[in-house]
Amino acid sequence: MNNKFLAYLAATGTVILWSMSYIWADRLLEAGIPVEFFVPVRILLAGCLLFILNLAARLDMKIRRKDLLKFILLALCMPFVYFVAETYGLKFTESPTLTSLIIATNPIFSMAAGMLIFKENFSKVNILGVFIAIAGLWLVTYTRTATGPLFALGIAILFIAVISEVSQIAFTKSLSDTYAPSVIVMYQFLFGAVFFLPLFLTKGIATFDASLYLSWQVLYPTLALALLCSATAFSIWAYAIKNLGVARTSVFLAVVPLITAVLAFILGEEKIAALQWAGLAVAMVGIFMTQLVSDKHNETER
Repeated sequence: MNNKFLAYLAATGTVILWSMSYIWADRLLEAGIPVEFFVPVRILLAGCLLFILNLAARLDMKIRRKDLLKFILLALCMPFVYFVAETYGLKFTESPTLTSLIIATNPIFSMAAGMLIFKENFSKVNILGVFIAIAGLWLVTYTRTATGPLFALGIAILFIAVISEVSQIAFTKSLSDTYAPSVIVMYQFLFGAVFFLPLFLTKGIATFDASLYLSWQVLYPTLALALLCSATAFSIWAYAIKNLGVARTSVFLAVVPLITAVLAFILGEEKIAALQWAGLAVAMVGIFMTQLVSDKHNETER
């Protein structure tokens, strides 16, 4: 019972941190910090922190030769493609709320992959949830009055982030039987930092200004993203999945857009109209429905 309580607490903490990540990333973009700078720094810091923690825990961190390619492809999908697409999507849409909502449509693409590739079956409620989520997403997007010139491109890029997130699930599952979750995430970030290196050395530091880049205005959200939203959030999320199962923990993801919207509204980061709140609520209900599974299935996953 104690483990289950801690797992629910971990899942709650994770979605709050991931909700804040859109706001902290948006602040860096508004400060003029390029994606190619703060994303690689975030990834590298998170990977180094997890290395220290895994070393202290004396976990087996040796990569089997047959798994090396899987780790490379995993890091390519996430964090490289995912974080580039997510952050550029946020930059072009100029909306932490909309960004988090589109990312939260992950279950819809997971369902499609499950049906087409793995021949999985889903209930009518799951399928109905897809259409409800799409309707809510359309309402949030359609009622947005102020959009930049690259708004549509931003939305398209965000869906690339979603697809890359779905793709990395297969690699993670195939590695999870051999490696500890924190070790898998550690290599994701460290290998991902290598992928980011060319971008960091060119665009990332092209306009480096120590007075800005090393200011608390930039250091605070960068450290928060690396230490809290990456290293901490991914680790406690793995703990929640281990103790609650994939089905129960995935339901928590449906509330990320709402928490992001509330925090963005309270902190004055974004103004949200009444119809957008309504669309957000509709989309969340749909996303929740796509993740509903029977109690029997829940027990099986655990």
